[in-house]
Amino acid sequence: MLSVLLSTGDDGRWHPGIGDPTAVGWITVLAYFVAALLSLRAYRTCRQAASILAQRDPAEAQAQRLLGSLWLFVLVALLMLGLNKQLDLQTLFTEVMRDLFRSFDLYEQRHRFQVAFVVSIALAGLGLIAGLTYAFWHVLGRALGAVLGLGVVGTFVVVRAASFHHVDLLLRAGPLPLNIVLELGGIIVLAISAYRAAQHGLPARGVGARSSATEY
Repeated sequence: MLSVLLSTGDDGRWHPGIGDPTAVGWITVLAYFVAALLSLRAYRTCRQAASILAQRDPAEAQAQRLLGSLWLFVLVALLMLGLNKQLDLQTLFTEVMRDLFRSFDLYEQRHRFQVAFVVSIALAGLGLIAGLTYAFWHVLGRALGAVLGLGVVGTFVVVRAASFHHVDLLLRAGPLPLNIVLELGGIIVLAISAYRAAQHGLPARGVGARSSATEY
């Protein structure tokens, strides 16, 4: 019965099911979806602010549209990561690649490919953060929490990818494992940032923007 529930069964292979049926696993999934809901509220707040400010302060309206796009990106990322938390698709990917290496007689050289894969993920993550920073440069002061949270969660993804070879012990060592600190820490930063954006609105520029701050 347990092998049916677990994504990685007794045979060591990935199976459709629940990847982390522990209390911490379900708390993390809940955290992902709570943060996603708050991101949705932040997105709607920004869109509403952009609509209100369209005539009185076009520059601030454009800034709010940019921020709305960022929170929409965060929303999609959180939903995908929350679903993957229990689907454990990275294990399936690892198995597919392992079988592929064996079919081409490259299994003994797999560590070189693993290192290249992890480095590629790290570079892609840095590129994503750099791209977000560039795209939202004009509103970075108001998007710093979102970018920081994405950076922490991205670090977790890289570390989790590295666990494909020999860092599982490091990830799970100690009373508060590193993987939990990184994953939940990034989610909490994103949730707090989204809550502040949705609850209190975002800092605005200009007289027209200030007068509308209480309208959304």
